[in-house]
Amino acid sequence: MKERIEYLVNLLNEANYNYYVLDNPTITDQEYDKYLKELEKLEDEYPEYKSDASPTQRVGGQVISKFEKVKHDKPMLSLPDVFNEEEIESFYNKIINAGISPHFVCEQKIDGLSVSLIYKKGILYSAATRGDGTVGENITHNVKTIKNVPLKLRKDIDIEVRGEIFMNKETLNKLNELRAKEGLPLLQNCRNAAAGSIRQLDSKVARERNLDVFIYHLPNPEDYKINTHYEALKFMEELGFKVNTKWNKLVTNLSEIKEYINNLAKERENLQYDIDGVVIKVNELNAQKQLGFTAKYPRWAIAYKFPNEEVYTKLEDIIFTVGRTGQITPNAVLDPVIVMGSTISRATLHNEEYVKMLDLKIGDIVAIHKAGDVIPEVIRPLIERRTGQEKDFEMIKNCPICGSSLVKKDGMVDYFCINDNCPKRNIEVLIHYASKNAMNIEGLGEKVVEDLYNMKYVLNIDDFYHLEKYKEELKLMEGYGKKSINKLLENIENSKNNSLERLLFGLGIPNVGSKTAKIIAKKFNTMDNLINANIDDLINIKDIGQIIAKSIKDYLNNNIDLINRLKNLNINMTYTGEKEKFNEFITNKKFVITGTIDGISRDEIKNFIENNGGITSESVSKKTDVVIVGKDPGSKYDKALSLDIEIYDENKIKEIMQKNE
Repeated sequence: MKERIEYLVNLLNEANYNYYVLDNPTITDQEYDKYLKELEKLEDEYPEYKSDASPTQRVGGQVISKFEKVKHDKPMLSLPDVFNEEEIESFYNKIINAGISPHFVCEQKIDGLSVSLIYKKGILYSAATRGDGTVGENITHNVKTIKNVPLKLRKDIDIEVRGEIFMNKETLNKLNELRAKEGLPLLQNCRNAAAGSIRQLDSKVARERNLDVFIYHLPNPEDYKINTHYEALKFMEELGFKVNTKWNKLVTNLSEIKEYINNLAKERENLQYDIDGVVIKVNELNAQKQLGFTAKYPRWAIAYKFPNEEVYTKLEDIIFTVGRTGQITPNAVLDPVIVMGSTISRATLHNEEYVKMLDLKIGDIVAIHKAGDVIPEVIRPLIERRTGQEKDFEMIKNCPICGSSLVKKDGMVDYFCINDNCPKRNIEVLIHYASKNAMNIEGLGEKVVEDLYNMKYVLNIDDFYHLEKYKEELKLMEGYGKKSINKLLENIENSKNNSLERLLFGLGIPNVGSKTAKIIAKKFNTMDNLINANIDDLINIKDIGQIIAKSIKDYLNNNIDLINRLKNLNINMTYTGEKEKFNEFITNKKFVITGTIDGISRDEIKNFIENNGGITSESVSKKTDVVIVGKDPGSKYDKALSLDIEIYDENKIKEIMQKNE
């Protein structure tokens, strides 16, 4: 029975590979179903012989309670976007001018979501989203339902590969036909549909969505004695992964890169899936290593984005919104129109000067697109289509919510409502506190927070933690039952355990973003220490200047009652993240890294510096304490020498890091 089960597993996996990866079926659907039923029956009778490589694991049905966080062994870096030929030429010339004469690999930029797949001894072990590049979410239960993701490789090896999960156009159309019949809202585009499917707690939903994947990156090619990216693509294909062989092309020069882009642009509409550009990578891995990384991106790859789709619609009105700082923002109310798969009816107009610069009038036909394929943006009026019925734009003088006179602060283009009791400002403060990057209270979206404020259940931040007393009243809110209310109250209670930096950011201290909040939390460790610190203590921290220091002290002095109320509610007031270590070569120093250091990535050095109380920066200035110099340094090295800044060479930084282990 064990041998029969193994035979069926191998036979069905091979059939899946031939059908879904090679598009070359070797057995009929009827035969496949017959063998699968036999396998299911045998596995039920002999569960001790059931393996993770079995195609029965694709059936779906696993339901998880939440998505667990996963830290990537190597960061999943994004690529720098470029938008025209000039930027492509600049990328190419920088590489040539560095004395490198590489080949390039051109690939389609699939419009989906990134995934990391890890295999142990050839068996799928885990799958994770990109997340913020460092930490993603475990989506293994859903990825197992994707039929061209191999559960077992053609070699029994340990490996990580990365790729793009997507939904093809035909699947989206069929799905929307079904949703229309059921009276459900339609899915706007393939990318959002794929992302929503892969983040379902119930894997049956993902299975029914018929997702697809292309694998395009091998993070550790040196482990397999591979010398080029193109070899890595071939290697991954040989292991059984679906690689975009038809459109992955090895080219030798700028002319061939442009030719690839032009050919793909012509074929774009005929593809079965959405793409939004072309990825261009240096092929030789030695050249990639030599070029290295910036803080955010590899220097050896770019993503060329196709020109944004531009559509026309009517500017019906311009309305004004109030932010948590009181900033007034004009917003375009548009006749709803679909742009790149999304229905757009609103777009920010930033400020008065932006509206005047575009010469917008209410009633204009305007051109809009999605900036960077994401944010809807009004780019110009079609003046030739004016009828004379359009109305001039006028900046308001009073807050649209509370009626207070607006103030234009010195040196700023924005107007502000300075009424501390303005309801809209208060609502925005509450929304910010609960938001993902702050206290991350799931279930407290903008609409919910606004309703809670209007019903006077939550008027101040600390009122979130007294919602329990309105439990019966909450049941009367649309969409809220006993289960969802209990979950919301549980999420609010759990937020009490957040580390100090989340609280500091959530409080909305002017000029304090999430990064600054973390620096402060690490430095002072507790809220009491921060409250007792003086302006000089704050200014002495790298990158905390006079303005930020004053903002912090003013906020703490003016809001001490709120902080004490939060303390009494047992809100954590201590930094619980990775503790800052003291290192005589690193602590309290500001670093810039230039060049490539063998065996250590720039991110590893950066993390080491920050975990030991140092600060990293991208540019050399008089405030820089140390420049770390690797092979082929750029102009930063020259500037460091001219400013007589201390230099750590490759050997020194490696020695410092090794001693710290």
